[in-house]
Amino acid sequence: MKTRSLILLSAIILELLFIIYCVFQKSNRVPLGYICAFLSFILLICTGWLLLFPKVPLIETTGKYDISEESTFYKDTKRVEIYTSDGSYRELPVAFWYPQKQEENQKYPLILFSHGSFGVKESNLTLYRELASHGYIVVSIDHTYQCFSTKLSNGKTVRVSSEFMKEIASENPQKKPEESFIHFKKWMDIRSGDINLVLDTIIENVSNKSEELDVYKYIDTTQIGLIGHSLGGSAVLGVGRQRDDISAVISLEAPFLADIKSVDEKGNFIFEQSDYPIPVLNIYSDASWKNLRNWKQYEENAKLLDIESETIQNVYLKGIGHFSLTDLSLSSPFLTILLDGGHTKNNPQETLIEINEICLSFLNKFMKK
Repeated sequence: MKTRSLILLSAIILELLFIIYCVFQKSNRVPLGYICAFLSFILLICTGWLLLFPKVPLIETTGKYDISEESTFYKDTKRVEIYTSDGSYRELPVAFWYPQKQEENQKYPLILFSHGSFGVKESNLTLYRELASHGYIVVSIDHTYQCFSTKLSNGKTVRVSSEFMKEIASENPQKKPEESFIHFKKWMDIRSGDINLVLDTIIENVSNKSEELDVYKYIDTTQIGLIGHSLGGSAVLGVGRQRDDISAVISLEAPFLADIKSVDEKGNFIFEQSDYPIPVLNIYSDASWKNLRNWKQYEENAKLLDIESETIQNVYLKGIGHFSLTDLSLSSPFLTILLDGGHTKNNPQETLIEINEICLSFLNKFMKK
């Protein structure tokens, strides 16, 4: 993969040089120079696209089940969308991955996934498919306007909110904890509202034996787990404490933002003091591991390192960065390396397979009856 990327990068550099030569060459046949430059520019775009998004096959699942997919939209008539001014209700696209061939009256545990800032509901497709192949039903959410791009039920495609982008860009817990606390509370309120809407809607549809989606027939609502990456990880950690029907939580590199109650006069965050009530697995990369005891927002994570037990597990994956915890590392290795600031050194396929194994083992231990 690295060799292929180097070849494509070299090709891009040569194409750029050729474009410059064609435009500025001292030739009497100037139109020909511009035609060559245009064709080279088209080739440059194609080469750049191949570099950023190479065609990579899906990682094969290891479970016994083939996988079915369904999608729908959930609208929250109790919440007006805060990222628009048209008074519309908040709407969330959701997608399910679940075992294709079900045994008679068979029910499967439900796993909800929440993506990170600017992510999409397909951000960890490798993990969803692996879990589904082993007898789990996975539902993932597009957190509208905190999502890179999503299509609503009316066919309209919406992008990430500029307001949300500005908040993320200005967030600095070490230097501006009061401002960060305001952002954290806002984001956790939005995300927890989204997650609760999805879970409550699914539970209601299962209870009412809704026929809108085939998947509702197979969901065991007494067995619910949560997984999230980054901001989504913070959200599921919060919901895992708030609800009494959650069996286990997995956080892919995220602080306990929902547990921050206030900021003291010295600029330190005041966290919830009670023990985390259910089994929790925190997975970290090089992006945060060495800073867990230094970053204010990760104070509760650092405490869990010292009290690790059967129900509190911490895993450090060395040689990868923050975005390597998602399928971006598979779909765009070059972009992942850029976003991870050079942290990514390991093979993306091997990393994702390792994440699958760790998550599956944890969920099997605490969720499978």
